[in-house]
Amino acid sequence: MTSVQDSIAGRPFIGQYIDGEWCAGSSVARIPDLNPYDGSIVADLALASLDDLDRAYQAAAKAQKSWAKTLPSQRSELFSRSLSIVERRRDEIVGWLVRETGSTILKATVEWSALRSGMLEAVALPSRVEGKIMPIDVQGKQSFVFREPLGVIGVISPWNFPMHLSNRAVAPALAVGNAVVVKPSEESPITGGLLLASIYEEAGLPPGLLNVVVGDVAEIGDAFTLHDIPRLISFTGSTRVGRRIAEMAATGRRLKHIGLELGGNAPFVVLDDADIDLAVRGAIFARFLHSGQICMSANRIIVDNAIADEFIDRFVTHARSLGHGNPADPKTVIGPLINARQRAAAERNIAAAREAGFHELLGGAAEGLVLPAHVFTGVANDHVFAQAEQFAPVAAIIRADGEEHALELANATEFGLASCVFTRDTGRGVRFARQIEAGMSHINDTSIGDSPFNMFGGEKNSGIGRFNGDWIVSELTRDHWVTIQDEPRHYPF
Repeated sequence: MTSVQDSIAGRPFIGQYIDGEWCAGSSVARIPDLNPYDGSIVADLALASLDDLDRAYQAAAKAQKSWAKTLPSQRSELFSRSLSIVERRRDEIVGWLVRETGSTILKATVEWSALRSGMLEAVALPSRVEGKIMPIDVQGKQSFVFREPLGVIGVISPWNFPMHLSNRAVAPALAVGNAVVVKPSEESPITGGLLLASIYEEAGLPPGLLNVVVGDVAEIGDAFTLHDIPRLISFTGSTRVGRRIAEMAATGRRLKHIGLELGGNAPFVVLDDADIDLAVRGAIFARFLHSGQICMSANRIIVDNAIADEFIDRFVTHARSLGHGNPADPKTVIGPLINARQRAAAERNIAAAREAGFHELLGGAAEGLVLPAHVFTGVANDHVFAQAEQFAPVAAIIRADGEEHALELANATEFGLASCVFTRDTGRGVRFARQIEAGMSHINDTSIGDSPFNMFGGEKNSGIGRFNGDWIVSELTRDHWVTIQDEPRHYPF
C-alpha cells in the first residue's frame, strides 16, 4: 500500500492547498486527523484562517477567467489524465479511505470506482455545454442563449463518501469552466480534499483552479458561504446545516445559487409478491454498507405482513453473519463509526427503541467505535427511532397491511432522497415507485444508487438541485441572452 508521503511527491499533507501551493494554515488551531478504528494519527494539519479562505477565493477568481476561455478539448484532456492517475493510484486511494474514514475494503473500493466513473464522465462534459438559437419577433434580429460558467464554486463535502462526494461537484465544475474552493469535513480533510487536489495537480491543472481549505467550522464555516466571490455553494450534509447555508446564501451581501444534498430516510419496501431472498440480500447491503453511514441507506425496511415473518427470519440470520471490526480486514463488513459523537447518537437511538418496546432481535455492545449489527422489529413508523436518519448499522423493520399502507408509510417522512420497492410484477413496481415522494426510486434493487450520467437529487427536506450529467451542467452554468440587430431598427422616438 502506498505510503502517506507518496501522495504529494514525498511531502506529508500539512494543511492547505491554495493557489497551487501546499501550505500550512495560518490559524492558531490544528487538527489531528485520526484513524477511527485504532485512534492513530494519520496526519497533523494546521487549519485555515479567514485570510487563508480569502486567499483561496481570490486565487480561484483570478484563475477562472482564463480557464473559461480554454478549449473544451483541453479541459477534456485534463480529465483523461486525471482518470489515468486515479487508476494508477487505486491502492493509495483505497488505503487512505480505510485509514481516514474507517471504510471497509469493500466500501473503499466502491468509492474508488465511483471516483473513477466521475472522472470518466467529466471527460465528456466540456462538449455538452449547449446554447440555443431562439426565434424572435423583431425584423433583422438574431437571438441566442449562451451557457456560461458561473465563476467560482464553493464545495462543502461530508466525511462518509468524501472523495466521491467532493469530486462529483469538483469535476463537473472544472469541466464547464469554473474554478473551485473545497472545504472538506474536518473528519476527512485528506480524502475529502487534499488527496483529490494532489491528483489534479499531477494531471496538470493550472494553479488556483482548485483550492482546498481545511478549517474549523467555528472559524471559517459561515465565511465560506458569505464570501462575495463564490456564485454557487454546493453542500452535502445534514438538513439542519443545509438550512443555515440556504439562509446565508439568501441574506448575504450577494445572492448565491445553492445545491443542497441533505438528509435521507430511505424506505425499502417489500411487497407481498417479492422475491424474499433477493429482497433480504438487497436490504442487508442497503442497511449495513459502510456501517449504515450513507444518506441513501435503507433507513426504514417496510415489509408486507403476508411475508414479514419469513423476511425477518432470513434478514436476522444474514445480519448475524456479518463480520465487524478492523476495516482493513477484507472479511469485515461493518467497520467503525466515524467518531464518538456518531456512536453516542446511535446508542441513544438504540436506547429509545428499547424504551419504546420494539423487539430487539440482534444487537451487542460497541467495541471502540465498532457497533455490531442491530435489528429491531415491531417498529412504529411515526416513532423518532424510525423518523431519525440512522447513520449506524441499526435496522428498523416495519410491517405494512398491504400495498396502500406500505406506500403511506413510505411517504410519511420529512425526507425524500432515495427509495426502492421489491416486487415480481414490474408494472406494479413502476406504479408504486412513481407515487413515492422521493427524487430517486429503484425497483428490485437497493436504495443505494448513483450513476455519473443519471440524475441524482432529493425532494422535500432532502435537498435542492441535481447532480450528474446534463443536470449538473445546468446547475453550474448560467443562461445568457445575446441578440444581434443585423438591420437598422426603427425606433418610435
